[in-house]
Amino acid sequence: MRAHLRAIGFSATDLARPVVGVAHSWIGTMPCNFTHRRLAQAVARGVREAGGTPMEINTIAISDVATMGSEGMKTSLVSREVIADSIELVALGHQLDALVTIVGCDKTIPAAAMAHARLNIPGVIVYSGSILPGEWRGSPVTVASVFEAVGAHAAGRLSDVDLAELEASACPGAGACGGQYTANTMAMALEFLGLSPLGSAGPPALDPRRERVAAEAGRLVLDVLADGRTPDRILTPGAFANAIAAGAATAGSTNLVLHLLALAREAGVPLELGDFDAISARTPVIADLMPHGRYTAVDLDRAGGSRLVASRLAEAGLLDTGQLTVTGRSLGEEAAGAREQPGQDVVVPVSRPLEPQGGLVVLHGNLAPEGCVVKVAGLSRLRHTGPARVFEREETAMSAVQSGGIAAGDVVVIRGEGPRGGPGMREMLGVTAALVGRGLGDRVALLTDGRFSGATRGLMAGHVAPEAAAGGPIGLLRDGDPVTFDVRERTLRVELTAAELAARTGEWRPLEDRYRTGVMAKYRALVGSASDGAVLTVPEKVRP
Repeated sequence: MRAHLRAIGFSATDLARPVVGVAHSWIGTMPCNFTHRRLAQAVARGVREAGGTPMEINTIAISDVATMGSEGMKTSLVSREVIADSIELVALGHQLDALVTIVGCDKTIPAAAMAHARLNIPGVIVYSGSILPGEWRGSPVTVASVFEAVGAHAAGRLSDVDLAELEASACPGAGACGGQYTANTMAMALEFLGLSPLGSAGPPALDPRRERVAAEAGRLVLDVLADGRTPDRILTPGAFANAIAAGAATAGSTNLVLHLLALAREAGVPLELGDFDAISARTPVIADLMPHGRYTAVDLDRAGGSRLVASRLAEAGLLDTGQLTVTGRSLGEEAAGAREQPGQDVVVPVSRPLEPQGGLVVLHGNLAPEGCVVKVAGLSRLRHTGPARVFEREETAMSAVQSGGIAAGDVVVIRGEGPRGGPGMREMLGVTAALVGRGLGDRVALLTDGRFSGATRGLMAGHVAPEAAAGGPIGLLRDGDPVTFDVRERTLRVELTAAELAARTGEWRPLEDRYRTGVMAKYRALVGSASDGAVLTVPEKVRP
């Protein structure tokens, strides 16, 4: 083995040191991970400085933005499993002593955490940073602004020239999407979990501090190795509660629910949908971040970053401050180092919250017996009853929205897009943003067994479970059925009797399976419910 590795430049001295994998997902298909090669060099430098030998590892990534609204979006959640599997395989196969993983886009972050939990070797996860906001006509804009502009354009409220100018301005350089969308929500969650150093996610992708953060991660991992700080010491019920509180306090993406459930399964930590609702109910929104607020991730970094959020929550007794983090210090000790920018109003005191309860709510009812997830930050309308407008695919729903086929008061139902039904549980940002762009965002509701982007806003219920492909009640809805959202009562119902629903069950037939071979077919065969994190499970008949 040493002879083989000498062929690519490793010396006997190199191979006598701890070998540290430096995993990343550089890919030329998106800006989110475009800095990973450079950051991997900085991590490797830190590893060498601390007495280790770095070995670079590549994996894949799928861009949610590039695939949104297309058949390609079905591959996004599938990639979470492939990324986790590939990191796990290389680390197992090459018997790495420790691991630093650089993450950027939405699925690379939970995938890395899942791989670290499975491997349970000393490691550090480091985020590659947010994109800088664009500027259009004097206001900050992000890629979500473009999605909403598509709807405004279709409604005649925005000209071709306006849309083209916005498109050219929204994304000025590399980095992950700039609001408290899925990537930034998950990056913060990993800090509060303790897998990433608190504050490390803050510097934007193109900020000079980003390489210093990467190099420090490389040095830190040798200390983590020496102390044996493995993920099982960090990933506790208290750590997951802290991560949920961070997502609730910043009105983060509903994808937080899906990914933390999946990670908890990998870590062997009990976590249920009800935990998200309970923690969110006692955690106020204290960060004024897009899409519900005014500011971007860059503004949060300038204001004081995740340390400031942690400090505010800790002072109010809303965090388990004794939880261990990857640095060897507790979350409370890390939060104590917060530095607030004078005069900032991105993060407000808990005593004067933007909203009294967090942004994540779980609904149940005869349409969602296993539950569904709604992001309520910024919503004033917490109850809605209207006729169902049922669509079997996202594309047909989008066509109806763009052609003016959805009216105020409607409940848009998009089914057959769950983990198994898609397969792959597509995000629906194209549809939800188009509704907002057409001025219907506060006048309609939407429910789906698929997912939403972190940039989605409005009364939208995702992750409806059981999904249609599993025989869930969402598959029984018909056009015109009266559907009621009641956030205060935590219910999602169709006003039909149990007998009426039972009668329809006998008439239900699954849609034709569009994928019969390859990775999508394998995923469809193994994936579980969104209410359990949409994780892959080994069928009972092949278990030992």
